[in-house]
Amino acid sequence: MFPSMFIVGDVLVSADILTEYFACDIEACHGQCCEEGNAGAPVSQEEASDIERQLDAIWPHMSATAQAVVEKQGVAYTDPEGDLVTSICHGRDCCFRGPRGCLLRERPISCHLYPIREKRLGPDTLALNYDRWSICKDAILRGRREGIHVYEFLREPLIRRFGQAWYEELEDIARHLPDMG
Repeated sequence: MFPSMFIVGDVLVSADILTEYFACDIEACHGQCCEEGNAGAPVSQEEASDIERQLDAIWPHMSATAQAVVEKQGVAYTDPEGDLVTSICHGRDCCFRGPRGCLLRERPISCHLYPIREKRLGPDTLALNYDRWSICKDAILRGRREGIHVYEFLREPLIRRFGQAWYEELEDIARHLPDMG
C-alpha cells in the first residue's frame, strides 16, 4: 500500500489528489461552490488588494446586495477561524460572482485550485488536501467517466501556484503509484 501523503518539493500532498477522479461539470452543478458555504474563499492580503483594484471594472456587474456588502465590510473579511476570505452575501454567496460566472479578471488561487485546499501546518509546512463536498458529485462522476484525476484536472492552477517543475515532479509520483501497490 502506498503512503497517504507524498512530499513534492517542500509541499505535503494528499495521495487522493493523485488517485481520485474529478472534472468540474458546470452544466450539472451551475457553479454551486460559489453559492454555497459558510465563508468566502480564502485569499491572501495581496489577492484582496488585487480585488480592490478591480472593483471599478466589476462594480456595475455586481448585484446590489454584493455592492452593499463590499461597501460595508470591504472585499474580504476575517472569518471565525482567523482566515482572510472573500466577502459573501446572505452568509453564503460569493460577492464576485455574476450571472455568467466569476467577475474577477484573475480568480484567487484558492478558487482556481478547488477542490484542492491548502493548509498551513507550520511556518515552513504546507499541505494540499482534496476537499470532498457533496455538491461536486457530478464532477466526480465526470472525472471517473473521462479518466481525469484531481491533479490532472487542476494542472493549470497547480502550475500557477507551484511552477512547472513542481507539477512535473507531482506527475512523476503519480506515474509510479501503480509500482507502489
